[in-house]
Amino acid sequence: MKKLELTAIALLVIFFSNCQTSNQKEDQWNTLFDGTSLDGWQAAENEGSFYIEDSLLVCHGPRAHLFYQGNEENYKNFELSADVMTKPGANSGIYFHTAFQEKGWPAKGYEVQVNNSHKGTHEYRELKKTGSLYAVRNLYNTFTNDNEWFNLKIKVEGKRVTVQVNDQMMVDYIEPANPVRNDNQQERILSSGTFALQSHDPESKVYYKNIKVKKLPDNTDYDNAEPYLDEELNSAISHLHNIGFPLMDLHVHLKGDLTLEKALDLSRKNGINYGIAINSGLDFPINTDEKLRNHIQENLEDHPVFKAMQAEGREWTEIFSPEAISVFDYVFTDAMTFNDLQGNRMHLWMPEEVHITNKQLFMDALTDTIVNIIKTEPIDVYANATYLPDTLASEYNELWTQERMEKITDELAAHNVAFEISARYKIPNPAFIKMAKAKGVKFTFGTNNTDSNLGNLAYCLEMIEECKLVTEDMFIPEENRDFRKKTEAMATK
Repeated sequence: MKKLELTAIALLVIFFSNCQTSNQKEDQWNTLFDGTSLDGWQAAENEGSFYIEDSLLVCHGPRAHLFYQGNEENYKNFELSADVMTKPGANSGIYFHTAFQEKGWPAKGYEVQVNNSHKGTHEYRELKKTGSLYAVRNLYNTFTNDNEWFNLKIKVEGKRVTVQVNDQMMVDYIEPANPVRNDNQQERILSSGTFALQSHDPESKVYYKNIKVKKLPDNTDYDNAEPYLDEELNSAISHLHNIGFPLMDLHVHLKGDLTLEKALDLSRKNGINYGIAINSGLDFPINTDEKLRNHIQENLEDHPVFKAMQAEGREWTEIFSPEAISVFDYVFTDAMTFNDLQGNRMHLWMPEEVHITNKQLFMDALTDTIVNIIKTEPIDVYANATYLPDTLASEYNELWTQERMEKITDELAAHNVAFEISARYKIPNPAFIKMAKAKGVKFTFGTNNTDSNLGNLAYCLEMIEECKLVTEDMFIPEENRDFRKKTEAMATK
């Protein structure tokens, strides 16, 4: 009898031990790749695109996807962590809530992008960078480098997806009840499923290690979470991400109580990438090379934002060296600091400094000033474009004549300078934008905020529709190959 009892107990121990190994406990890390074999993984399409090299999982070869099939777990809420290293020009990704698929790009679930320097293949231009929730919340700034290990974390809790790169939060997305998806992306929704690694193309080589996952409770505080944006705005922004339109506000100031962390938090929630601008020039706190470098190092270095120099006045090229300027991702300026016909310095946004006796002469002088800025100053973007002081603003359409518009747009096109569409001032008008677009001029969007209210680029979103702007019309700092040439040319003068 005792032998039977002992046997029964032993069988129960074995049974529960097996349950323990096949069903992962919540809040316990489970290793998905042990560095010695691909056991538990199943390759689709091109098995040879995945192999082990020095205990690392390598994705390198023709298009293929490696699905985790190691147990019967169906991951719903989880946290996944992986260390990743890309070689130059490489593209990859981590899918979640997906399912095994024999061919093609996985239809089910989401992808988190791995791409530090891949520009695209054939005619496709790939702008989405590492940490993007692919085609849902895209990032256009590279925060990590090729040939360096970085950590990627993906977390799903109910309707909320967060993505971290090197412990920096990059995406904070709450899926709405009716997410915007293209016809071929209808299954790109939260559900449950497994994970997959992507081998994108034969020229891409990406290494993975320390791949592990932790199951989270089925019930979370985000099961019925509402999106951060209202339905109409969320749909508009999601549509732009869905079609790959680079939605960026490249004219943001840390003013009022807007800190960098607040701006980053807003960016990852609303899906608008930010460029943080530093006012630099005569009569501004940042007026030497040393102050410029210190400000970057102390405030913006190692943060996932574009770094912009807002060059003030016409003396800025004499105040700052090309070497100091080159630390920025792009430079912009405007003609709002303006010398009148008598040579008096005025700030066009300050009514007490603006004295105009002849509107037409003033407009001719302003147009000539703008043309000269575009021709002679090493800028990437002309900002606050076509701004007029308050005394003339009501006559904007009449004063910006066809001839004046032609002069400015011709110079923008000739010198490869982008044209800012200002959300704050609601300029340029559609006619100006359409004329510039027809000449191949690129555009940026900018808020130029005076406090912590960044808005949501409402006027810029309107202009996308009215002027039929597409991805190819937009200026991308990461692709700004002209910037170095301009600063080098400045150095030789």
